[in-house]
Amino acid sequence: MKNNIKKQIKNLNKIDTFSPYFFLPFILVLYFFISLFDFHRFELFNVNTSIWPSVILALICYYIGVYFVDKKGWTFPTFGLSFLRGYVIWMIWALVIIGGLAYFTMMTGGDVGISDESVRRNLDPKLNFLSQLLWFGAILLLSLKIIKEKNMTKGKLLLYAVIYGVIMVMFLMMGYRTPIILMLFTGLIIFHYAVKRIKLTWFLTTLLVIGIFFSLFGFFRVLSEDTSKDFNSREQPDVELTETEAEKLISVERKVNLVPKWIRSLNGEAVTGHIVLSKIIEYTKEEDYLNGEIHGGIFSTILPGEQISPRMKVTEIVNSLSVEEGKYITRPTRTTTPTYIGQLFLDGGYLLVAIGFLLYGVIISMLYNQVKQNGYDSYQAVAFAFVLTIFTVSMHTGLLDLIFLLMIGFVILTAALSKAKDTNNKIKTNI
Repeated sequence: MKNNIKKQIKNLNKIDTFSPYFFLPFILVLYFFISLFDFHRFELFNVNTSIWPSVILALICYYIGVYFVDKKGWTFPTFGLSFLRGYVIWMIWALVIIGGLAYFTMMTGGDVGISDESVRRNLDPKLNFLSQLLWFGAILLLSLKIIKEKNMTKGKLLLYAVIYGVIMVMFLMMGYRTPIILMLFTGLIIFHYAVKRIKLTWFLTTLLVIGIFFSLFGFFRVLSEDTSKDFNSREQPDVELTETEAEKLISVERKVNLVPKWIRSLNGEAVTGHIVLSKIIEYTKEEDYLNGEIHGGIFSTILPGEQISPRMKVTEIVNSLSVEEGKYITRPTRTTTPTYIGQLFLDGGYLLVAIGFLLYGVIISMLYNQVKQNGYDSYQAVAFAFVLTIFTVSMHTGLLDLIFLLMIGFVILTAALSKAKDTNNKIKTNI
């Protein structure tokens, strides 16, 4: 019996943890699987529309994209910009300098977002946008340094880890989890390919620890809110319910509250994602699709004047289905992460979900092909790690941030540019 278990674990550890065939689909399935432990929240919000047809379609189309590109061996072209080859490293340093100036300008102004959600939501939008370039550039520079290290000692590895950690703490001060998660998982993937292979069993343990940490981080952030501020108000909609409706609501709320808040918070993000996706599908049945309004909002938010962000639009949509029942799915002052499936479904239904995940598969597989061609100690490995991480995180958040789209475009372009052939016709990296 013990020998069989050891053999199964050994076979599991042979899997390339971050392969396009495994990592992203695994996270997607895991995300929606743990959301099934809802602790009566599905009943509280009347979740009665199944999400599984859209999830299964997304997985199928993703695998079609990965498999087709893998068999064809396609990679990204240079887009006619090969004259920029050799300047990539200077471009990255320019991003770090711009991001650093923006970050320290915000910090000296007292904009420490971790202190309260209302502060985080009211950070200077331009400075906040530009400050993201600091951690982005730092990821690329440190990752490049690691993969090019000929003699990786424990001391050097510790030094890189400390620098990485300092940058993560800097952005933790802003109260945003997404940059921290992106840095953490990009670093893990680089470590896997450039330093030491991460066994699947070890990765699953690490994933559990990281998941618990970030769940509790969000939980304590909510606990620390100053509820005297309107932005942090937890009041429910002022609607008249029948006696039966009121009794039912109170009864379900009691069942939810029987489970301690910290336990509910462990998978609270996934449960909310499931609820939101179900409500989005339900909304489109009644009101039809938005036909590009959500994706158009990614770019309209940078226009002058007051604009409604895509995630705030999602808040309005999901709350429109629950407000008459005397509750908000998301507080009206907050934004809602729609999941990547929900983002696509809201604008174009199953067709757009199919197209979106097909593109995910194509892009990830093309980058992975570049890694296989150029080697795991190449810039292509860094680009693959970063884009894979963003795509994976967007399973929950949605891909609705212009800065992330620009980052993806930058690493894809620079990874394509960094390919060059030496005199022996062997591919090498030149940045």
